[in-house]
Amino acid sequence: MSRAEAERLGRWGERRAAWWLRLQGWRILDQRVRQRAGEIDLIARRGRTTAFIEVKTRTTVAALDLAIDDYRLRRVAAAVEAVSHRYARSGDDIRIDIILIAPRTWPRHLVNVWHA
Repeated sequence: MSRAEAERLGRWGERRAAWWLRLQGWRILDQRVRQRAGEIDLIARRGRTTAFIEVKTRTTVAALDLAIDDYRLRRVAAAVEAVSHRYARSGDDIRIDIILIAPRTWPRHLVNVWHA
């Protein structure tokens, strides 16, 4: 898969994840927030919870099992640490989630995957 195709697939997955989150009652606060430390794909709030979400999109469900690792999670966590004060309200629960996307399947939402 070319870099351009991978970029298109990733953006499609992020749009699908945002749509799915909205159906679950989340409000999308921001998308594709880039920091020197890493990138946060989606930032969402529902009630008193602010979630910083890494979206991984693959062409097959089997490929999703290898889509995330400690290195990628550390980069997301570092980016969250740099920007969380801009998005989370006082008293909010802050967490890092992952949404796994593959064609012809429901999104898989993994909640609170990072514990420092």
